[in-house]
Formats: sequence, C-alpha cells, structure tokens
Amino acid sequence: MAIAIVLGIVLVALVLFSIDVVPIEVSSLVVVCLLAVTGVLTPEQAFEGFSNDTVIFIFTLLAMTEGLASTGVVQLVGQRLAFFARFGHQTFVLAMMVVVAVFSSIVSNTVTTAAFLPVAIGAANRAKVPKSKVLLPLAYASMLGGMVFLYGTSTNLVASAAFPRFGLEPIGVAELSPVGFPVAVIGILVVVFLGPLLLPARVGKGAVGDWVLRDYLTEAILPPDSRYVGKELAEITEGLGLRVIGLVREGESMPAVPTYRLMGDERIIVEGNREDILRVKDLRGIEIRPDVRLSDTDLRPQDTLLVEATVPTGSPLIGRSLKETLFLERYGLVALALHRKPAIQRLTKLQMLGRLFGGQSLSALPLSVGDVLLLRGPREKVQELSDGVNLLILGDVEYQPPRYGKWLLAVVLFLGALALGTFNVVPLSVAGLAGMLAMIATGCVDARRAFRVDWRVVLLIGSMLALGVAMEESGAGRFLGNLAARAGEYGGPRTVLLLMMALTIVLSAPMSNQAAALVILPVAVGAAAKLGVDPRPFAIGVTLAASCSFITPLEPSCVLVYGPGHYRFTDFFRLGTPLTALLLAFLVAVVPLVWPFHKAGAEPARAREPVSERVFVP
Repeated sequence: MAIAIVLGIVLVALVLFSIDVVPIEVSSLVVVCLLAVTGVLTPEQAFEGFSNDTVIFIFTLLAMTEGLASTGVVQLVGQRLAFFARFGHQTFVLAMMVVVAVFSSIVSNTVTTAAFLPVAIGAANRAKVPKSKVLLPLAYASMLGGMVFLYGTSTNLVASAAFPRFGLEPIGVAELSPVGFPVAVIGILVVVFLGPLLLPARVGKGAVGDWVLRDYLTEAILPPDSRYVGKELAEITEGLGLRVIGLVREGESMPAVPTYRLMGDERIIVEGNREDILRVKDLRGIEIRPDVRLSDTDLRPQDTLLVEATVPTGSPLIGRSLKETLFLERYGLVALALHRKPAIQRLTKLQMLGRLFGGQSLSALPLSVGDVLLLRGPREKVQELSDGVNLLILGDVEYQPPRYGKWLLAVVLFLGALALGTFNVVPLSVAGLAGMLAMIATGCVDARRAFRVDWRVVLLIGSMLALGVAMEESGAGRFLGNLAARAGEYGGPRTVLLLMMALTIVLSAPMSNQAAALVILPVAVGAAAKLGVDPRPFAIGVTLAASCSFITPLEPSCVLVYGPGHYRFTDFFRLGTPLTALLLAFLVAVVPLVWPFHKAGAEPARAREPVSERVFVP
C-alpha cells in the first residue's frame, strides 16, 4: 500500500512540475504535505530535508558567491567570457561550457554552478545574450564535467563508497575518464548546436532581482590626472568591457578605433546597460560627465538614491532638454544616462548620436515620451519628483560599487572554505557557514546582500529530499528496479544494463541522483549475478547514469539556474530529452567495451546499504 501511495505522489509531483501552473516551490511543498498527511513519513521525516547539511551548504555557497561579485571578481571573469560573444552566440556558450566543465571535473558540480552563476549572468548581459540561452547550458556543463573524474561529483563518491559492499573495488580517481571525457565533449556539442533552437529567448517579468537589459547612452571624460591619458582606447573598450560608440574632440567626431591614443580632452560616448554605467561612474580615471557637477562631499551615500525615471505622456519635459529646463538646479538631481525607446522616440538613435558628435551634450538633447533617465540625487529630491507629473519613477536602483581592494581576500576565503569542506577537515555546511561569516566580517560583502538568496532553492531541495526518503523507506524504488531487472533478463546483459541505467535516470528526477544510484546499485549487481556476468559494468553504468538527469530541473545544478533563467519545467524536457537519449545510447554502447561483461569470479554480496549512510550531497 505504501508503495502505491508513494508512486501516486511521485505522479502528482511530476504533473505539477510539468504543467507549470503552480510555482515550483509551492508544488514542492504540496509533495511534503502529501507525504506527511498520508502517513508515509512522520512530520519529522517530512521536514528533515530542510535542515540537511547540503541545503545549508548551498545557502552559504550562494552567499559567498555574492562576496565574489561584490569585490569585482565576478565582473572580471564575466568580461573575459563576454569577449567570446563577438564571435557569435554559439562561440560564447561553447567557451563558457568548456570553462565550467573543466572546473566541474575537479570541483562539485553544484559548487561550480553556484560560483559561475553570477559570472554567466553578467557576461550574458554584457554580451546581449538572453539569460535563458546561457544558464541552462551552464548547469548542463557542470553536470557533464562532473562525470570525468571521481571527485567531479559527489554521486561518484557516494557510489564508489558503496562498491565494497558488493564485492567490488572502489572507483579509481581517473577510472571514469575514458567514458566521462567523451560524454562531456558530446554533451557540450549537443547543447551548443541544439540550445539556440530549443531554448527560449525569455526575459523576466519584472520580478525582484531581474536584470534589466535596457541600453543607456552617456558621456564620459578623462580627468587631467587620469591613468588612461596617453593609452590606447582598447584599454577602455576591451580592458574595462565598455562599449564606446565614438569620441568627440574639439567639436569633431572620431570613430572608436581601438588603437587611438587618448589625449584627455575628448568626450567619450559610452553605451551600456545600467550596471555598466554605474560601474563606469565608480572607476578611477574615467568620469561620467554629468556627474562631475555633483561633487557635494557633505552628501553622505546613505542620503542619496539612484533611480530610473521615465517621461510620461503630458510631461512638461517633452520636447525640452535637461539643460533648457534647468533640471539640476530645479530638481536637484543629476541625469547620469539616457535610454530612448525606438518604438516611440521622436529622435532616432542615429540622429541622437549625430547631435552628440556635433558638439551637443547629453543634457542638450530634447526629451521624448518613454525616455528613461538614470538619476542620482538626494533622497528628499527624489521623493518630491515622485508625483508622476514630470517624471514617473520606475524604482530604486540598489547599487554598491565593487570593493576591488578586497577581491584577493574574497577569493582566498572562498577557496579556503571549499578546501576545508572538500578534504573533510570540517563538514561542508560548517565550512560554508564559516566562509560566509568571514566574508561579512572582513567587509567583502554586505550582510544584507549576502542573505539575498533565492529561497525556492531551499524549498525545492528540502522537499525532494523528503520524497527520496519516502521512495527508499516504502520500497518503491526497489520495487521498480526488480521489475526492470526481471523484464530485461530475456534480452541479455546489455538490455539489462540499458534498463538499469534508464531507471536510474528516471528515479533521479523525484529522488536525488545519489539516492537513485544507491537504490538501483544492489538491483543491478543482483541482476548481473543472475546473468553470470561481471557486475562492475552494471555498477559503473548506474553511477554514470545518475549524473545524466537532464530532463527535469530537479537536479541541484538545474535548480540553481531555474529562477534566474526564468525557465519553465518544459524547457528542460525539450533540450534534456535528446541530450539524455544520446548520452544513454553512448553509455550503453561504450561501458561494456571499457568494463567487459566477462563472467564474475565470485558471487557479489547483496547487502543493502545502511539507512544511516543515505546522504544527499550535490
């Protein structure tokens, strides 16, 4: 009876996740509620997943990556990745996936995904590539790279630790490489070529934390003591990752040639998103021209606001420039940059650039309905302007300038925390918590920013842990495994191997991939014994198949990108299905070649793993 109830709950969960009508975090909590109400699990068991060490570690890991972002480390790596975007979208995704897969081959795939998540978002924004086209390949690359070496994913470690119970030698450090490396290469190529066709070009719907891909134009100048004077423009365009549209010197416009040597008296026309513009404002040696006039040293940072404001219909600013309306003097706010919507503008972008190159400043351009201004000024002045008559305030811009002086300290703390957890000096959760608190204490990241995490990750992983426990405690996983083993015996060892690996992939959706491997391992070894063949190819095949959970977003690496990428459940199914099918066919064909089906020399042990050792570590 318990098996039927659990399988029914699994079916309900898959339906809820698939139709994507109810938010995925709510669907996850429905699963926990059903498990507790039906009596399959006690309340303590149902909610135990939310206090799991892995969930705590993921939370602290995300907080530490905020520390890397706030000290400028993430921006630097993102700029380097964005360089490949000039060669096309596929080249950019290929470069990112290769880098992520290399890291993931020696570091946990969830750790790698969390560390590269802000990097990929920043690089995608800078390269003008939708996040939905980038973040899922990021997660898949981390999962593929984890199959190369033993330490690439904890699934390998958990399975290897269980091998001796079945009379098998543990997995060697590079034993999986002959199969794992080509799997990673094939997987990356499939995603690079099919991703643009199957992944949606989806943007956010205004949720908190969405990245705005709105382009602004602004003017920048080099102060007399700027370190860029006498250097080539490439130092700014490529070294700083800024898009320079052109230069104006003594009233004459000049193209943005990378080899042009800056004299220091040019006006530099810069285009970029909001983050680009704000980053320029805080760089040493280059200044936003309108901001030069706002030099009130008595104005404390906590008394100022950065806001985006649009020109509404009927505004007295329509058709008039900021200079003409004495905007700074009248409203006490400085316009750092201007965005013009193509659909409703009165001046095209080309005409606007022509006026800038012709000698007019940004403040001399007439405003149109729908123009968006990036404004900075005293808090009370912003409040006075929020009547919606002259300008309509779109929202505050929470921005903290990068703490470049602490980037090395942030990297040391981050790597130190990972090293402590990886080498079991302290538990992963304790190492992550210590690293997060150290970053906050040393000023690498603000406490409020560190705790700005996506709690859907915590809810989803905690809920899936409960479902995994139910699958094991009720015997539902073992029941399905035995059915597959009996059905496959009539088709020979390769057919049984295919069924064992396919079932592992299926079970890794509602369960953790580690739990799925541990449930199927004894079934696969027993099936090999009945067939009179070596159980090692079955055990290795199950281990590798557990890392091929590409069809659903329930694998921890996929969970991390689900929200930021604005994905739906079906997005993973569209790309993950052909990827999983191809890799499964490859593994079934190659695994027996590397680990042959020769007759086992001894009867393998069939002892079931102790319940106390069932762990979930992404």
